[in-house]
This record gives sequence, C-alpha cells and structure tokens, in this order.
Amino acid sequence: MKLHLVSLGCAKNLIDSEVMLGSLVNAGWVITDDPAEADIIIINTCSFIEPAVNESIDTILELAKFKKNGVCQHLIVTGCLPERFREKIVRALPEVDIFLGTGALDRIVHAVEDPLNFSKCLLPDPNLLAMQTKDTHRVRSSSHIAYIKIAEGCSRHCTYCIIPKLRGKYRSRNHADIVAEARSMVLLGIKELILVAQDTTSYGKDLNMSVGLSGLFESITEISENVWVRLLYGHPDSIDESVIKTIAKHDNICTYFDIPIQHVSGTVLKRMGRKYTRDDLYRLFEKIREIAPGCALRTTAIVGFPGETDKDFKELFDFVEDICFDHLGVFIYSDSEDLPSHRLAHHVPKNTAKKRHDRLMSLQADISVKNNQKYIGRVLQVLVEKKSEDNMFIGRTYFQAPEVDGITYINSSQLKPGKFAGIKITDAFEYDLVGKTV
Repeated sequence: MKLHLVSLGCAKNLIDSEVMLGSLVNAGWVITDDPAEADIIIINTCSFIEPAVNESIDTILELAKFKKNGVCQHLIVTGCLPERFREKIVRALPEVDIFLGTGALDRIVHAVEDPLNFSKCLLPDPNLLAMQTKDTHRVRSSSHIAYIKIAEGCSRHCTYCIIPKLRGKYRSRNHADIVAEARSMVLLGIKELILVAQDTTSYGKDLNMSVGLSGLFESITEISENVWVRLLYGHPDSIDESVIKTIAKHDNICTYFDIPIQHVSGTVLKRMGRKYTRDDLYRLFEKIREIAPGCALRTTAIVGFPGETDKDFKELFDFVEDICFDHLGVFIYSDSEDLPSHRLAHHVPKNTAKKRHDRLMSLQADISVKNNQKYIGRVLQVLVEKKSEDNMFIGRTYFQAPEVDGITYINSSQLKPGKFAGIKITDAFEYDLVGKTV
C-alpha cells in the first residue's frame, strides 16, 4: 500500500510531517511522490494566517480529486487546520475522511491502517502529545539540511497569534535527545542543522535549565566542525547576552540572528501584547552587532494592525531604515474572529495596510541591494544545494536561510550538491547574489 503526504506551512510543520512519515515507513507503508498512485493521501496543514488557511483548503480540494479519478481510498487532514476550526472544518470539507489535530499526530498509523473504524475527527489536548525522543524516526525531505525542533508550543499570548491554542504551552525538549538527533543527522551527511521552535531563545527556561540554549549550542557544535548550525525564530524578550556570545564564538554557528520584532510603536506593541519597547530593540540590535560584527540580522513586521496610525507606521519605517536589516519579511495583519486582536478598535482598511506593506518592502529592497553589494569581490563559503535549469548551481551563504532569504547563483558545472565551496561574488541584487568558483 502506498501513501502520499503534502506538508504545508513552516519548518516546524515539516518536522511533524517527517516524523509521521517515519512512523508510517516503520509500519510498512511505501511513500510515493505521485498522488495519482497513492492509496492514502495525507495533507499536513497550516492555519496561522488567512493565506495559509486558503492554501490548505485549496490543496485539500485539489487532492480530493484523486478519490474520484485515482486509486486513493482515503483522504486524511492533519495539523493546524482541524485544530483551529474543529467541527466547522469537518462540516465544510466532506471530502475528507479523517481529521487529526496537532495533539493527535501520533495516531497517524492507526488512522491509516484502520480508517473505517477510526474517529472522523480527533482533537486531543496538544499539551499531552509526547515530545520527540532520540529514537524518533524521521523521513528526511532534504539530503543536506535538517530542521531540529528544540521546543513545542508557546506560552506567550500575543493578541494576533493563534499558536498557543494550536500547539499548547511552551515545552522544551530534552537536551540529550536534541543532541542525539543532531549527531544522527550529521552521521547521515547533513551539512546544516537548523534549530527551530515557536520561540527558540526561550529554550530551557520552562525547565529551569542553568545553561539552556547556550549549553545546547556548545553540545551541538562539538559534534562536527564541518556542519553549519543555524537558529531561527528568536524572541526579543528572551535572547540574552550569553546566547549572542556563544553564537559569535563558534565558527560553525551561523552568525545569523532571526528575531521577529513585529512592530516598534509603543502603542501598537501594547495592543499586540508584546512587552518590549522600541528602545529595547535598539539596544538589542546594537549589542548583537557589537558582540558579533559582520552578523546578519533578519526580522519580520506586521503592518495594518488594528489601531496602527500613520505615526505608528512612520516609527516602524524609520526603525527599519536605521537598523538596515539584512532580511525583512513584512506581513499585512490577518484578522480572524478567534483572535483577541479582532476585538480591538480602529481596524485599518486593507488598501491602507497594503500601501504600508509596499512602502516598507520598497525600503528594504533598497537596503538589501546596498547590503549585498558589499560582498562583490569577496570569497564566501557557500553550501551548494542543487543545479538550476540554466546549468548553474544554486547555493546559500551563512546569511541566507533556506526558503525565507535570497540565494546565490554559481557559474559552474563542476560542483556537488550538499558540499561547501568557496565562491567569489561577482554581482548582487535585491535578494540574490551571483558568483563563481575560485
């Protein structure tokens, strides 16, 4: 029997998908990339914001066609979409045979093997889902990069965010289990380990660990000097100086700081439920650049949040202009009735939010060009990822995270994906670089 799985959303969701596939392979199922030949189709969904919800629903409806025109017997939907919309989504999508919430992902084998006798919709408390251990089997989706989840859930209560409801409270994984997983990935040939969670820089604080994230970094860097280690999804409130110093100290930890700020206006931050100030953020990024010169800074911001005025937006615009982030993601506020922010007054018209989005992205494009031009003529270490259609290779530098940042195009036909190479940068654009082997 064959099954096909589609993973939507973030890297944390991808890990869940890989773990589910690992359980299914252990149970004897064969994975196929072609949904037309699958007996079972699984869609692991995202519902964080409205575009993600729409993508999930569109994907479900598209793959449901294989129940009529293919060999597919059962369609299973897992993850955040059923967790968020519960019975409402069950009624809206009769094409789906089984819904599993985020707390039921460990029931996937049972659901696949006995779908006729399985509950139509299973939504146990996400807080009760067992954490990954060192023995958890994953089917890797990449031969040379691996995401490692160091914690689950979130105990913050930002008014625009549904994650605590979908994923439960913040729970750090066992230190030894994470290190064991990292070691096994390196033995399999992985060249980049990417640590993820809803709030990576809070790692260990719920368990009162004395060393926390810094200690985890120290343990992982000892595994191999020839593997990049990257951290994503930091939080301004929880990143401390010891973490910054640890990242700066080790050559194989990417000096890349992904710290979503969301906004800088005191009024907007208060409405968002974020507890820092604009001055806190200035001090944080100044400290990072002081301790780790040459580091890359990435952040995200939300425009059009309820109550955001032109003055609030100007504060954000000026801050981005001052800091000159290497990478910036800008999101238009996504409203939903199940969010506390929905009840706030003075919602911003969509056309106003779109204009603010475009202005901020235009500013960042100018900043990114200037940032990237400084690399022209320099030789950078690049992780080669794949060959492009025009016979070039595509890779990434330490300041380019997969999926979310730009890439480096390499004029060469002699490289091997999954290997590091010294690349001389010859051209630079808004987001991407071009180089050649040396």
